[in-house]
Amino acid sequence: MIVSRRRFGGLAALAVSSGILAACGASGSGDSADGTVTLQMVESITSPERTKLLKSMLADFEKANPKIKVNLVSPPTDQADQKIQQMLQAGAGVDVLEVRDLTVGPFSNNGWLYDMAADVKKWSGFSDLTDQAKKFAVDPDGKSYYIPYGFYGLSLFYRTDLVKEAGFSGAPKSWADLIDQAEKIQDPSKNRYGYAFRGGSNSIGQVLSILEAYNADNLDITNAYKVKSGSTIFSTPESQTAIDKYIELFQKGSPKSSVAWGYAEMVQGFTNGSTAFLLQDPEVINTVKTSSLKSDQWAVATNPVGPTGKAAWPKATAGWGVAKSSKHTAEAVKLVTWLSGDPSTEFAKKNSLVPIQKSAADDSFFKTGPWAAYVEMTKNPETWISVEEPRSVAWWTEWGQKSESDLQKVLTKSMSTKDLLSGWDQFWTAKWKG
Repeated sequence: MIVSRRRFGGLAALAVSSGILAACGASGSGDSADGTVTLQMVESITSPERTKLLKSMLADFEKANPKIKVNLVSPPTDQADQKIQQMLQAGAGVDVLEVRDLTVGPFSNNGWLYDMAADVKKWSGFSDLTDQAKKFAVDPDGKSYYIPYGFYGLSLFYRTDLVKEAGFSGAPKSWADLIDQAEKIQDPSKNRYGYAFRGGSNSIGQVLSILEAYNADNLDITNAYKVKSGSTIFSTPESQTAIDKYIELFQKGSPKSSVAWGYAEMVQGFTNGSTAFLLQDPEVINTVKTSSLKSDQWAVATNPVGPTGKAAWPKATAGWGVAKSSKHTAEAVKLVTWLSGDPSTEFAKKNSLVPIQKSAADDSFFKTGPWAAYVEMTKNPETWISVEEPRSVAWWTEWGQKSESDLQKVLTKSMSTKDLLSGWDQFWTAKWKG
């Protein structure tokens, strides 16, 4: 999940959007004479259900901390990171914010995030976190810019009824199977399409999923944008085969309009019944459960594997951090650590996330139903190889913009897949050389 991926926009676009900045004012401007502090909290990966859940959690926090009030700001999903960036640039309007592995690099390099390392050391709840959560809560340099609230990892959502109707016995196991099934299911005359393709914002996570699967035996697991030789993943013949297959999936098994689809459109395409397959993060589980699809119409399968029967499984994450410009750092940190304690498991359940608390491993909720695919992938690391991607680099935003633009050119047949990979290879090679 690969969490939803969005790009930063210009200041003009922000100014004409929903007016949130004007409504926010300066951080702490709502503080009252009796010493009550008002924190402004901004979420990024928004949805109506998620916002409702967060508000309920914040109400519990306020009951436990009567001198702290929290105002939750929930911009539309595709504009949220843009608004957060503008608030941080302005140095006002935000105390606690959603920080993701995609944004922590740009935000911290610009000096916009408060380093919670000293606070985390004193936090008794840190020892209750899983090793993976601890790893992301404190980076290799000892900085703590956010505490994860859970983890995302791609899996394949599929329509059980459409797969069966097309004559297949089960979900696709490989990318080749996925392309085959998507093409067979596709029937535009019935408004039925195979795959919810992501051609728009933050499309790179979907592209890397197939590239990594086709290079699975040769990946640098500490940096899956590289192969073991040190070259970029974009330089291999396996990647050429993979990107050509991926474009075939768009051409033969996806809606033409998906050339511009981002996260919201992909999910909507699956939940409204028009597409049979969706490669997305577990946060979508709850969205599908509350959609018009019946429980026997859909299921979750493991990530498609490449030609050697393996796939990479990068974990994406996000969490809560504190703005450096906050006038109420202590209260903001208190909110972040509270959210990262026991309430985080309930948040993980209702928002469909891999939890951060050690105790959640014994919870049957995370072992059944749609979660079974995640359990299978976790139990078979030799097939679904755990890898890291360089999502915290300072140029990640630039990369997102370039990769989206280049993929659009390929989809509209104004660039070849060979030129796309060559350009991406040159981009990363130059960046790593500094």
